[in-house]
Amino acid sequence: MKKLSVLAGCLLTFSLQAQTLTTNTGTPVGDNQNSKTIGNNGQVLLEDIHLIEKLAAFDRERIPERVVHARGAGAYGEFVAAANFSEVTMAHFLAEAGRKTPLFVRFSTVTHQQGSPETYRDPRGFAVKFYTEQGNYDLVGNNLPVFFIRDAIKFPDMVHAFKPSPLTNGASDPNRVFDFFSNIPESTHMLTWLFSDYGIPANYREMVGSGVHAYKWVNDQGEVTYVKYSWKPKQGERNLTVAEAAKIQATQIEHATLDLHQAIESGNYPQWDLYVQMLKKEDFDKLDFNPLDVTKVWPEKLFKPVFAGTMILNKNVENYFQEVEQAAFSPGTLIPGIEPSEDKLLQGRLFSYFDTQRHRLTGNFQQIPVNASKNAAVKTYNQDGYMAIRKQNGDVNYQPSTNLPEVKENTKFKYSKSNFPAGTTTAQAKIDKENNFGQAGELFRSFSKKDQDNLINNLSSALNSVKNKVIVKKMIAHFYQADQAYGKRLLAATQLNVSDIQEYINN
Repeated sequence: MKKLSVLAGCLLTFSLQAQTLTTNTGTPVGDNQNSKTIGNNGQVLLEDIHLIEKLAAFDRERIPERVVHARGAGAYGEFVAAANFSEVTMAHFLAEAGRKTPLFVRFSTVTHQQGSPETYRDPRGFAVKFYTEQGNYDLVGNNLPVFFIRDAIKFPDMVHAFKPSPLTNGASDPNRVFDFFSNIPESTHMLTWLFSDYGIPANYREMVGSGVHAYKWVNDQGEVTYVKYSWKPKQGERNLTVAEAAKIQATQIEHATLDLHQAIESGNYPQWDLYVQMLKKEDFDKLDFNPLDVTKVWPEKLFKPVFAGTMILNKNVENYFQEVEQAAFSPGTLIPGIEPSEDKLLQGRLFSYFDTQRHRLTGNFQQIPVNASKNAAVKTYNQDGYMAIRKQNGDVNYQPSTNLPEVKENTKFKYSKSNFPAGTTTAQAKIDKENNFGQAGELFRSFSKKDQDNLINNLSSALNSVKNKVIVKKMIAHFYQADQAYGKRLLAATQLNVSDIQEYINN
């Protein structure tokens, strides 16, 4: 028995020692926190094999339910442009005041499964598919203006932390969630949003939307303007307290889906105004944060929102599965005049969303009616595969060809050029000007006393359920660095002192 106990002790000691993180083929991973980019702030490189393997494996974890945004509702409508924006973008649907563009919208909860209550504290997806005359354009965002992480290489780990434990399959566990975020200081801003009452929108109609990422608008001269999008509900914004959400959940788990359907059915069509903020690359260095950092907002006092148009939802779907469940959105579904920025989270999403959809809905998911182009003819030599229904005829399925009138590229719509400093090298590093806590503190100070009280109650309640108090201390150290009053109130609510968190400050 003594020999067995010694052996067991050795095995336990071995299991607790740090192990080397590897790829699926056993190759050691040098950096699991930062994607490989051109310089610290440039585009993510496809040659980052670990990033691609990690995202591809993550995208295939569950079938047929979406890995995230599984629970959703949708409707059709139209967008009416407010002005002519052709000076800053070639996007046709924004080139004339009054121009109407049909669209489809899908709202969703993010981390929970199909059939879960729509009263859970969770970000809400806000995805709009414009059927433009230049092809489809997807504006894919959330109701909150920032996000938890700034690099897609962390996304699979973040979702794993939110999802049920692989050991118990229990619901989202604060011990796992905060264990992850206690090591991710950039999450402080988003967690402040999420644990305020903004974390439980009253329904989809009275919910704001945000593109979250910065994108590039490009005019016909190739000039680039960086933009951020936000949707403001004309019917007003409303959120729920924990008590209000519990009361609804006691009798109904799909209140937001039914509310949207019933409003449209009765002719009470919900509307949102779209606003854009604009920024030139030469003004980046004037800011104390990286404007492509998805954990930051662009302060409206510095970048005044410009009214771009109005969206009206006026038609319900006829078949939930065919139209809502099979709807596929991607930040890579773009049109001439709109391009992705160098935001590292966005760069990863450009791959991940399409990859997920090919996995869930086959390689021809763009031929499903809700996803198909409605106002622009499709001419491509991509062919065959599962569920191929696009009409194909003739002998020539390649380009170039001399046998038929050639289908040519339109060089007017080449991608814009990006200039990088001389001597730039590839890198795996944190972005410049992280500033992880500043905007979280500003957000806390902007809240009313009631909103601050609810935030402290919501957050401390979750933290008090975390068993490992080191995790709690690290989390509160983040909030303390955002605002000392914010941190001190959480310390009091968790029966801790400033001295308990001192070693985790500025780490």
